[in-house]
Amino acid sequence: TGISVIQIELLETLPADRIESVWSEVRDAVDDTVLPPGAQTPEVDTDGVTAYSAIVALTASHEGVPITLAARYGDALAERLRGVPGTKLVEVFGQPEEEITVTLDAARAAALGLRPEAVADAIRRADTKVSAGRLTGGGDDFVLEVTGEIETLDRLRNIVLLEGAAGTTLRVGDVATVERGARTPVAELARHDGRPAILVAAVLNDGLQIDAWAADLRAELAEFAPTVPGGLAMELIFDQSTYTADRLAEVVGNMAIGVGLVLAVLLLTLGIRAALIVAVILPIVTLATLFTMNLIGLPIHQMSVTGLIVALGLLVDAGIVMTDEIARRLRDSASRLAAVRQSVHRLTMPLFASTVTTALGFTPMILLPGPAGDFVGSIAIAVVVMLLWSFVVAITITPALAGWTMPLKDRGGILSRGLPSGAIGLAFAASLRWAIGNPVRSMALALILPILGFASLPLLTAQFFPGIDRDQFHIEVDLPPGTGIARTEATVATLDEALRARPEIEAVTWTIGRSAPAFYYNITGGRDAAPRYAQALIRTASPEATEAVLPELQRSLPTLAPEAQVLVRGLVQGPPVNAPVELRLVGDDLDALREAGAELRILMEETPTVTLARSTITEAAPTLAIRVDEARARLVGLSPGDVASQLDAALTGITGGSLVEGTDELPVRVRLGDGLRADPAAIRDMPLVLPATAGFPATPLSALAEVVLEPGEGQITRRNAERANTVQAFLIRGVLPEEALQDVQARIDASGFELPPGIRLEIGGDSDARASTLNNLLASLGLIVTLSIAVVVMTFRSFRLAAVTLTVSGLSAGLSMLALAIFDYPFGINAIIGLIGSIGVSINAALIILTALQEDDAARTGDEWAMAGVVMNSSRHIVSTTITTVGGFLPLILAGGGFWPPFAMAVAGGVALSTVVSFYFVPPAFRLIYASRPKEAAKEPVPAVDSPVYLEAAE
Repeated sequence: TGISVIQIELLETLPADRIESVWSEVRDAVDDTVLPPGAQTPEVDTDGVTAYSAIVALTASHEGVPITLAARYGDALAERLRGVPGTKLVEVFGQPEEEITVTLDAARAAALGLRPEAVADAIRRADTKVSAGRLTGGGDDFVLEVTGEIETLDRLRNIVLLEGAAGTTLRVGDVATVERGARTPVAELARHDGRPAILVAAVLNDGLQIDAWAADLRAELAEFAPTVPGGLAMELIFDQSTYTADRLAEVVGNMAIGVGLVLAVLLLTLGIRAALIVAVILPIVTLATLFTMNLIGLPIHQMSVTGLIVALGLLVDAGIVMTDEIARRLRDSASRLAAVRQSVHRLTMPLFASTVTTALGFTPMILLPGPAGDFVGSIAIAVVVMLLWSFVVAITITPALAGWTMPLKDRGGILSRGLPSGAIGLAFAASLRWAIGNPVRSMALALILPILGFASLPLLTAQFFPGIDRDQFHIEVDLPPGTGIARTEATVATLDEALRARPEIEAVTWTIGRSAPAFYYNITGGRDAAPRYAQALIRTASPEATEAVLPELQRSLPTLAPEAQVLVRGLVQGPPVNAPVELRLVGDDLDALREAGAELRILMEETPTVTLARSTITEAAPTLAIRVDEARARLVGLSPGDVASQLDAALTGITGGSLVEGTDELPVRVRLGDGLRADPAAIRDMPLVLPATAGFPATPLSALAEVVLEPGEGQITRRNAERANTVQAFLIRGVLPEEALQDVQARIDASGFELPPGIRLEIGGDSDARASTLNNLLASLGLIVTLSIAVVVMTFRSFRLAAVTLTVSGLSAGLSMLALAIFDYPFGINAIIGLIGSIGVSINAALIILTALQEDDAARTGDEWAMAGVVMNSSRHIVSTTITTVGGFLPLILAGGGFWPPFAMAVAGGVALSTVVSFYFVPPAFRLIYASRPKEAAKEPVPAVDSPVYLEAAE
């Protein structure tokens, strides 16, 4: 009531450099709007969702310390923090409005004919904070000031209101009490660990290092601490830099594990010399990538560093292929220079195609607009930059190192060449020979795994973004409309006591009357001037403690406050979503929207996976209606408007003058006492001051009006200019939104619920956000596929071979789905991004095999023995690159959590399983393509099983 909030969401495709200009246009449009009389100037807030980087609590260390004292030190601390270099914004939460209250004795003031407006006007006229003119002439220039401005409470009490005929005066202190304190009722409150508090929250500027800024902030707090009096305690209750440092340390640790796994695999498969070459390549490519990231303005944070981990298993592929090719030619008695020249000539185009197609696989993440693109785009940029540098190094530095260090023919042992494949190699060669000799059967068998993957898609649970493991969560409390902040505070006290009694919980911080300062980037707030609302920020002993306590609190806390909606929410990754499940009713009939929403809300609450359901159009708080008898009011000289203005001035109060204390200016508010203002029944007896013509000074309100309780109008919500009632459902921790949505829809269908005429139903929440993001992600797919086809066709100069390669890329999508299904991961945005990335990575082996077959004269004739020999020659580095790719992603899989394992499994699982397609689908497809072509070379004699071709391949 009395407040309208308009939320504006910009187009996701809007360029970042246009955002500020659009907000400027919005401000201009608001400024140009003509508002009705009595409406305040609108406040335009374009900060959006803000995650605070640090939160400081100033709490009363014992009972009796006034909160206004903490508020003054909170203001002083806020000013100090604004001076810390890099601080973007500082806000104070829980701060009371301090003022001077002049409380009139209602009966005495009415007997004297004094209205609050008259008292406020007298105080204003006595407060001489204005210039009294200038005295000029005779070469002098003086500013005149009349003394008497309000500097003390005694000066305020002695202000003259009325003068009698005999020289008597009536002063403010004769008819009112004058006090200094917080304005009541307070607009907002804060509590920390059970005590009243003032919260000071700071935000870091974009593009700065949070660890350096946090060090400066802590130094500022250390300097400010000695000035805090003994009755107050100051505590840094949230420091984002600690979480950032822990996360980066974890990511760097994962990267180190990945590097170790990659080098260990290469040591076993290719030998110590190849492993050392890759060990040299890794830091070169990494340093070049970091230089490029700095050049393009991509900061080092958990997403970009994760991109480096993702690229770790991919960047060594080109180096491994080049090193193994040179080593093979050296074993074939080529000179070092010839081996390097021939290898670079043969592999430059395949490696370029492989790099470009892999980079194109990650490009949709870069082109993804909106918050989701902001979230995951830096991963893809880091991957693409690292891949491009790995290609450059693979055709320049790597050949030089490999040509210099790899052993010549008949030199070097197991350490130099890697472990021999032995019997496994011979069995693999035999299987290849069978596959090439029976191409249709082999291709059919190779299709089994991808088909199983595509068939498992309906079994995968859809998801937008997953939850996060963290030692924090938050709680929202909503009471019925019309609830005052005092009752909200009492409810919060009950919940706070129960929370602090839990051993898993270390700190509980509340804000009452507005949203709390968010400690996580996608916590949606925006509630202000809301006396019936409260939000808590909770810190637990560990992420494991959070996961243990969340389900219990979701069941137990609502029972402690049955009069309130208590919502316990864990943290999730990705862009902010108001609720995981939303059903939106849209139409014009307000009553139909309210009734249908109430019915849907009940159905949602009956769903076992739902902890709480609420709707945006609700029943309203009752209203005290003052029905003025206009005829009787006119008889005593009052109009209904006069009655309304006297009620407003007496109950809300009217300001007149101010008291200046240092840099603070405290307004003086004149009003009646709490006895009338806080008791609806006492309103009837409130005296109305009458004009002098009435013949008597005052009359009670009940003499002129009837006071009745009537139903009021509730909150009304619109979406895109249409009335909409959004019914939101919040879920038990660990339940996926798509599962809950299916349960809710099944319950609605079973109940026989029917939409009223003129009302339509839309699905929002996680499902809507996921669909929008997926559409944006796939929007660029046509361009990516076209570019990939062009690159592959240029590589082979053959559309048929390009078709085989692109078929492999499509089959890899099914293999990624199969890996997700086997390990029971949900099919969320992160898994979809991993699947798209795996498509580009999986065709690398196909490119290497096809180019090798295409360049071999005997293989082009369809000779199965020659083809098997060519594939065997490529198998060692294909197997090595596959294992290193999986090894690079393995730390992300083992790290646990909801975000990285599905992403990493989609890539690693797809790449690992794609080797089956590469070895048993690609060569048979090549033979089928070239079988009908004229023989380009005479068929050579079939080599024996123990011939050098297979013996060398087995080595």
